[in-house]
Amino acid sequence: MQSGTGHSEKALGSAEMDASWEPTDGPQPGSDLGHAPHPDPLLIWAPTGQRLLSGLLGLNLVLFGAALVVGNAFHPQGLRHQEPLLYLLVLMVLSMAWMLCYLFWGRRLPGASPHKDHHAGGITVTVVLMTFSGFSLLLHVFKMGYNIMMIDCKPATNVIFPFIEAPFLGLQAYLIWAHSKDCIHKHKILTRCGLIILLAADLLLWLNSVSDDTVHQEIEMEKEEAEGNTTEIDSPEDKLIYAFNNSTQCQCRLHPPCLMFRKGIEVLFPFNIEFYLMAGCMIYVMWKNVGRGIDPAAHSHQTQKFTLRVVYTGGIFLGLLLGLLVLVVGLTIFVLYQVWVSQEERQLTAFLLFYGYHLVVMPLMSLCSLAGVLVHKLDRRAHEDGHNPTRSLDVMLLVVTALGQLALSYFSLVAALADGVGDPPLGALDLSYSLLSLLELVLQNVFIIEGLHRHPSLRKGRARGRSLIFKKRKTSQEVTVVDGPVAHSLVDEGKAAPAPPSGEESNSNHNITRRVIQEICSFLILANIMLWVIPAFGAHPQFKNNVGKEFYGFTAWFILVNMGQPLCVFYRMHSVGALMELLILA
Repeated sequence: MQSGTGHSEKALGSAEMDASWEPTDGPQPGSDLGHAPHPDPLLIWAPTGQRLLSGLLGLNLVLFGAALVVGNAFHPQGLRHQEPLLYLLVLMVLSMAWMLCYLFWGRRLPGASPHKDHHAGGITVTVVLMTFSGFSLLLHVFKMGYNIMMIDCKPATNVIFPFIEAPFLGLQAYLIWAHSKDCIHKHKILTRCGLIILLAADLLLWLNSVSDDTVHQEIEMEKEEAEGNTTEIDSPEDKLIYAFNNSTQCQCRLHPPCLMFRKGIEVLFPFNIEFYLMAGCMIYVMWKNVGRGIDPAAHSHQTQKFTLRVVYTGGIFLGLLLGLLVLVVGLTIFVLYQVWVSQEERQLTAFLLFYGYHLVVMPLMSLCSLAGVLVHKLDRRAHEDGHNPTRSLDVMLLVVTALGQLALSYFSLVAALADGVGDPPLGALDLSYSLLSLLELVLQNVFIIEGLHRHPSLRKGRARGRSLIFKKRKTSQEVTVVDGPVAHSLVDEGKAAPAPPSGEESNSNHNITRRVIQEICSFLILANIMLWVIPAFGAHPQFKNNVGKEFYGFTAWFILVNMGQPLCVFYRMHSVGALMELLILA
């Protein structure tokens, strides 16, 4: 029987025994176990694995698309017919066709989505995703205007691309907002294939955005470095760049509307990258939930609503106050950095402000995370080890996206160790920044992952009591369970179990640990928001200082930074969502 199928699937009755788009994975709930339903003879060739066919399709789509995108980034002259963009256009059109099919027909079928995964598509993630989608749609409006004004200098595929990508993005945002909790039970093969094509399109659009940003940053840096040596233009490449920059047909700076569109693209560009990462994660959860059964009794929202009301009305003070202070100071330093970093006489001051701010904030975050880990050890809430695709995805994303910052920190650490003595104070600051980043990431991940695996209401005493009750029933021994507000007392063969702590003492300890966790989470949420805003809106000191660039070389360092930086931004944003969940469930 399929993993995750619970007693709630019995409500399906004979509806699940109708002809479907894939062979059944085992006896259906509510059916006779000895008489499995006959599979559709037209699909007898399909693999028996639940996700094997769609998984192989997605793997091949992503690998082929990644080869096209990466090849175009490193050798654009080799792909003269815009093959990567054409491939992405085909994926987007197929994805939109499936989404329209599901929205107007598939979801209306009887029993199409009998269950909802209430862990998927939380309010925080949904609001952030809708915000990103709104800014991304505005970005595509700027792209449309910019491409139309530069139509004589752009291939036709580049001009058409935002006109297709905008409706694709908007339709996907609506699908996630309205149906991210669906556990689809009809036409499973078609549904999984449609979702995997959509997921492949998101991943490749993210990779295409990252590679475009890499090329853009590299060209900008080369122009800045070439400004001091414009008298010698000998190589054919330099002549081509010079001719392009001086042709009136392709000069955006001669047209004020074009400058406005280009500035809008530069400002809104990070939101598009983050949208595709988040949307891909949500689509992955929907793909995992196809055919999954959920126990409705395990997903009550009363605790979350009550806790949100308590958090909103008061009780958290120190964490919010310190977090708001970090946020206000961070915004001030961010503005000063953006203004001063381009001025030669104030560039060093901008670097000192940037590194000084992080060298103060990250030790505070590390101490709070360490305190949270210790509080989790003292907390009596039981571990929740059941199968949950959403929670597993949250943990996986925290670990995988942290690799971006970890990789940059380790590479910067090596470069700073090599050049730190010879280039004070930037080398020493970069070395300290890298070490503190490593420490803060590890401690925060441990704190969040430990909290995500805690049951919101079940205490350890209850968990042991229920386990013992189950074992006694298995051996047909008489067990008496006395329910109380705090714990269970067991009587076995006339011998009483040790008395649990008194109700007042247990509730007092629980209130203290809950309050400490809420204060820690509120501070870390605001601090992570600030550490997300700084790189998301273009504050990248790795591009400006020469520590990593001189050690690894210009091209290699830019590839490392542009591949790692979006993961760092996504990690901070995902940490905010995970910490919000801990705050709600504390």
